[in-house]
Amino acid sequence: MTATEELPGAVGDEVLEGKVLLVDQPHVPEPVDVLAGLAVRRGERSPLVPVWLKSRADALQVLRWQAEHCGYVLAYHSLRAPKYAAKLAVRSPAGLWRLLVASVRWLFDLEGRPVRRAAVSREDTADYLALSRQRDGRVKARLLTVLIGAVTVALVGILVAVSTPTWVHWAALGALVAVLGLVGSPADKPLLERAVTPSHVRKLTSDQVLDALGSLGISAINQALGKAGRGITFPAPIMRDGPGWRAEVDLPLGVTVSDLLEKRDKLASGLRRALGCVWPEPVSEEHPGRLVLWVSDQEMRKARQPGWPLLKSGQVSLFDPIPYGNDQRGRPVSVLLMFANVLIGSMPRYGKTFALRVLLMACALDPLAELRLFELKGTGDLSALEKVAHHYAKGATEAAKAACVASLAEVYAELDRRAGVIDGLPRHQAPEFKVTPELAARRDLGLHPMVIAIDECQELFADDEYGDEAAKFATAIIKRGPALGIILILATQRPDKDSLPKAISANAGIRICLRVMGWQENDMILGTGMHQAGVKATMFTLNDKGISWAVGIAEDPIIVRSAYLDGPTSELVAERAFQLRQAAGTLSGQAIGQAAPVRASYDLLADILAVTRAKEEKVWNSTVVDRLAEFRPSTYGHWADLEDDAKTAALTARLKEYGVKTEDTWGRDPAGRGRNRKGFQRADVTQAWGKRKSSL
Repeated sequence: MTATEELPGAVGDEVLEGKVLLVDQPHVPEPVDVLAGLAVRRGERSPLVPVWLKSRADALQVLRWQAEHCGYVLAYHSLRAPKYAAKLAVRSPAGLWRLLVASVRWLFDLEGRPVRRAAVSREDTADYLALSRQRDGRVKARLLTVLIGAVTVALVGILVAVSTPTWVHWAALGALVAVLGLVGSPADKPLLERAVTPSHVRKLTSDQVLDALGSLGISAINQALGKAGRGITFPAPIMRDGPGWRAEVDLPLGVTVSDLLEKRDKLASGLRRALGCVWPEPVSEEHPGRLVLWVSDQEMRKARQPGWPLLKSGQVSLFDPIPYGNDQRGRPVSVLLMFANVLIGSMPRYGKTFALRVLLMACALDPLAELRLFELKGTGDLSALEKVAHHYAKGATEAAKAACVASLAEVYAELDRRAGVIDGLPRHQAPEFKVTPELAARRDLGLHPMVIAIDECQELFADDEYGDEAAKFATAIIKRGPALGIILILATQRPDKDSLPKAISANAGIRICLRVMGWQENDMILGTGMHQAGVKATMFTLNDKGISWAVGIAEDPIIVRSAYLDGPTSELVAERAFQLRQAAGTLSGQAIGQAAPVRASYDLLADILAVTRAKEEKVWNSTVVDRLAEFRPSTYGHWADLEDDAKTAALTARLKEYGVKTEDTWGRDPAGRGRNRKGFQRADVTQAWGKRKSSL
């Protein structure tokens, strides 16, 4: 029968022009391995090695844990060796008595006495005589064995006593006492104490997983688990994975892992585990319905956290991932800061500043990185880094805010300079038009990494005097800075539209959200729709300090717990960073005693009016840029080195911020030749300056 013959319609068949086209192909036998005689299956094969051995980080973690555990157990019992020796000495008389009793029973065949007595009771003479002869033969043979053994032991003992030093005698006596002590140990009182008390955590089974999934109230899962359903499959066996159990599940058709993420509390209830122990995760390289359910032995907040890798030694390059913290399984989590910006948010007192401090401590250990740090809370959480910072200010004071805006203005101007430098390089040196490690290392280019961090940034952006200007600078930096080697890190405890401009929050590539109370705050930090997708920082409890959802660190959102660096520890790391920079000769700014940045008191529009004459109705941008650079070199001097087209573009961008249009303007160059170039009408500048002045 062919695929185009008329057949009754069936489920899964497609009808075309009155004929039935069979969708499912006829069964084709699988290819056969002639040598093995077995069908070669193309399905997914079980891994040759355990899952944890596929990752170098996971393997190192497991081996490190095993080594640490064995070392701890060895040290525990070594410290109690005198106690164990005393217990053996006390138990040795009982051991000697047990040994003597057992020897006598064996020597005189006392285990056969009940059988012989039974023969006497039955008055079975033949049986008794046979048993007696057997007993006599055994006793004679055993007496001979004991005699030979005793003589041998005596001779060996005399030989050892005569020919060996005293310490051997004591060692032999100790060994004898130890053996007797072990023999005399009661069954309910073992010699060794437990170095590790079992946690009595239930093993995770498929039945538990299925019961928990069925308790979520998802109709597709309930149908799959019903009598007529297809069921739920497990692509791999449930196994131990670090300090917990790992289950891999193929959810029913149409169910995604995100459907489970928003029901994590119900999943934990179904498993009868603490919420901090249950962590469902998607598998990005598989289909959206592939779930990895990891159930830890203890809550993440109670688990022992590994130490920060850079705590005692090492330096970093911001072009490589830097260590930040650990995920639920204790695996290290690193962050690649270069070419990204960071936004950190949470309620007060949940570890936001500690998370920021870990990132900045790592940045400080890159000798090439220039740090501009502004801690607007005023408690000195970042004060350890003052000795290595190019700019540093703390407190929600007018002076600190002014210094922050002044520093942002410098970085804002740096955007154009760096863009011009990169554009002027040969293409083989900057093939992707961005900063590379090689370019950053060249002192003559000034393209070293630059890190600007503002803690409690809502104090700046919500300020009536400084907010608009700071937002303007930060928006430009966060959009253009990453390709130019400039990293902006913002931390806030009030993530709303007034305290954190949308243009800034929308362009942060890395987002870290600790505990927040509502979905609006959650999505303001992590991105629109994250709360609905199950990525909820609202699920963290009062005790989950330092634990956050992180977006942009890995392909999928992950749970991460930042490393813990207290004040004294931070001082030690900062001192090492200072020594690295001193050796490299990269200390700058306030770190070498230069004055703090001062907010510029100039006004671009007023300066343009100052360098142009009233009778100049129209003027070229490039001409005005040259005049501005001569008029105020400290402010506009960096524009003087640009090409004419770059000068025109730079001033065009600044005028656009004030609503001043630029257009083709007729004029004459220094050689007297007439031509059209981009320029503006002086009257438009005068009008914009008047509006700006009246609004102040």
